[in-house]
Amino acid sequence: MRTQSKLYFYLTISAVLLVIIAVLSLNTGVYDFGGNSAFKVLWQFIKGDPNLSLSDKYVVWDVRAARIIMAILIGSMLSVSGTSLQGLFKNPLATGDLIGLTSGATLLAAIAIVLGGHFKEYLPEAVQFSLVGISAFIGSFLSMMLVYRISTSGGKTNVVMMLLTGVAITAIGFSITGFLIYISKDEQLRDLTFWNLGSLAAATWTKNIILGVVLIIAYIILLPKGKAFNAMMLGEKDAQHLGINVERLKKQIIIIVALMVGTCVAFSGTIGFVGLIVPYILRLLFKSNYAFILPLSALCGSILLLTADTFSRSIVAPSELPIGILTALMGGPIFIAILVKFKKAL
Repeated sequence: MRTQSKLYFYLTISAVLLVIIAVLSLNTGVYDFGGNSAFKVLWQFIKGDPNLSLSDKYVVWDVRAARIIMAILIGSMLSVSGTSLQGLFKNPLATGDLIGLTSGATLLAAIAIVLGGHFKEYLPEAVQFSLVGISAFIGSFLSMMLVYRISTSGGKTNVVMMLLTGVAITAIGFSITGFLIYISKDEQLRDLTFWNLGSLAAATWTKNIILGVVLIIAYIILLPKGKAFNAMMLGEKDAQHLGINVERLKKQIIIIVALMVGTCVAFSGTIGFVGLIVPYILRLLFKSNYAFILPLSALCGSILLLTADTFSRSIVAPSELPIGILTALMGGPIFIAILVKFKKAL
């Protein structure tokens, strides 16, 4: 009972911090609301104030609020996907971007952007509307399956093989995406640049609804798996003896993580290292207790990405720094720190 109370305490602290950052982010920007704060303008919009100007309404609701919600949703899903992969592979280096999931999703999304016009008209209308998103999910899923098949043998995962497979997938994705950039038109080139650098500038409420649905479905299945992940840390055979259906758990993680990463890439492009930074910090605080790490990573991932996005649109204002650059800048030193820790453990 004390453990649950402790978890709820940390979740409450994280939620309060997330709300504070969201309010600060809402008030960050070069647009002038005529002396009012963005939060006050948002409250006027919620109350339906007829005196609220259309430009104020558009900036505070359709630009800033939509972007904040997208940062919260994508940051949360990227963090939980990284945490889940680390629980599956029993290794802190297993994240979507390092083992090639993000590259696979980006590659098929790029193919859909550049070549989709040649076959889109032959597809059902519902598929045409979400072709890039579906392609990103398929790319993420195929990459996940390839990494799992190559790096896992006899129920054990070879970490070196896992990382090398990710490097190979990333190299293939980079080369094909480079070719697509070479043959793309101006509009397609802008879209491809967006995917490669990562940005939340294209946030809309429609996209947020889709992300929210994916998040709810994924978390209903994943978040209660904390004890199962703890059992997996003992080894697959021991986990089976404890009543864990290991094969079913693996399939669930593979499909759900592919869905989350694919959806995030489809709407925000390549945003790396979120799934590495958050679990690493939480693991320093709570060891490898996934009953704590998994739910907390959902909130802490949102805090990290929302903070990074707020900086990305204020550092070089009125221009915007691609958020993927900031997350890579933060994640690189942590990746090196993990490698150094592994070296000492050998």
